[in-house]
Amino acid sequence: MKSATERITRTTAREERPGKRGSNGARVQHAAPAPQPASTSIETRIGKVIRKRRAGQHLTLAALADGSSISAGMLSRIENGQAMPSIDALERLCSALGMSLAELFGEAEERPGTAQLIKSKDQMPVVRAGTRRGHVYKLLSYGRGPKKKFEPFLIEMDKDSEVYPRFHHPGTEFIYMLKGKMEYRFGDETYLIEPGDAFTFSGEVNHGPERLFEDKIWFISIIFYEDDQAIA
Repeated sequence: MKSATERITRTTAREERPGKRGSNGARVQHAAPAPQPASTSIETRIGKVIRKRRAGQHLTLAALADGSSISAGMLSRIENGQAMPSIDALERLCSALGMSLAELFGEAEERPGTAQLIKSKDQMPVVRAGTRRGHVYKLLSYGRGPKKKFEPFLIEMDKDSEVYPRFHHPGTEFIYMLKGKMEYRFGDETYLIEPGDAFTFSGEVNHGPERLFEDKIWFISIIFYEDDQAIA
């Protein structure tokens, strides 16, 4: 009969067998890679922030729902990460909780340097200066930290707009044309922008679409701010 010590020794040897030997003949053990933490969805993180803020202010679910004009059932789904509210609903919730949207998204970030993936279905329409002219804006990235250093949008326009507004704002704007063709005004000059074209310019000079050559226009617009221009 083998002794307990011998059985343990043989078992240990079998467990070490997959390891390779180093230059000195000793077996080299390779530690199994540590499991990577699963990323939490933006809905879940936003819900946790709202629930934490509400509890910190000793507000009941019904009280916050009433103060933000959101049904208690919907608020419960938001807090549990089962629904992504619109920007308008988020603004009402933030107002009722005494915080800004930037604070909400800043607290919802998992940790500095993490990647952010926003699926197509979660890209929320937002109201911008051209919305009343029929332009559709989708926010492609939620704010990071207390101030926004850039704002990326997917913009859809059509020829039904009779008047195209002019814009001016701090920072540098970058446009990448996806679909359609348009003439774009920058100050006293106009530029023809076609699919695949990239156009970069100062946001402080009056700019905006001058003429659309096709029924539907799609492009990506990203506004970059300097540190002293970053907005809350």
